[in-house]
Amino acid sequence: MRKDFGSQPWLVPQLVALVAAYDENEVPNVMNAAWGGTYANNQIMLCISAGHRTTKNIMARKAFTVSIADEANLVAADYVGIVSGNKVPDKFAKAGFHAVKSQFVDAPLIEEIPLALECRLAGLTESGCVIGEVVNVSADESILAEDGKPDIAKMRAISFDPVHHDYLLIGESVGQAFRDGRRLGSENI
Repeated sequence: MRKDFGSQPWLVPQLVALVAAYDENEVPNVMNAAWGGTYANNQIMLCISAGHRTTKNIMARKAFTVSIADEANLVAADYVGIVSGNKVPDKFAKAGFHAVKSQFVDAPLIEEIPLALECRLAGLTESGCVIGEVVNVSADESILAEDGKPDIAKMRAISFDPVHHDYLLIGESVGQAFRDGRRLGSENI
């Protein structure tokens, strides 16, 4: 039996994206944004309001980075999601983050976060969501698998649970299903 909860945006898991951009004085700002995802083949979308300091910075500099928050930086990731850059202009530093200038876009990478998407502003949706063209993905060598690609398990990424307002650790492999030889019931595909 199912229980109904009405209209809820509970598409889970929601990766905790740390969106960073420079202001007009090259001061980095960062916010925690759980509302976003893939928009097109090489684009992402972030539904962040125009009133955020980070959004203003993105519009001014036409670039931003999206770092995937990890377990090691849970407290800092939560902090930058609760504190407004409009009220605390140095929240990037207060969170304990250190900015490294991206070589691909005019935006800061967060040194402490091992995986980041470096984006150029591609536009806005009709509802005002930010669309970013992914110019580069950079990963710290500490999270690379034997094949040289990012290993999500090593990354220890966190997701946000919008139902219970909690953070969850993601990354345990459960296999590749059909490529592992699994089948649907007795069906032979």
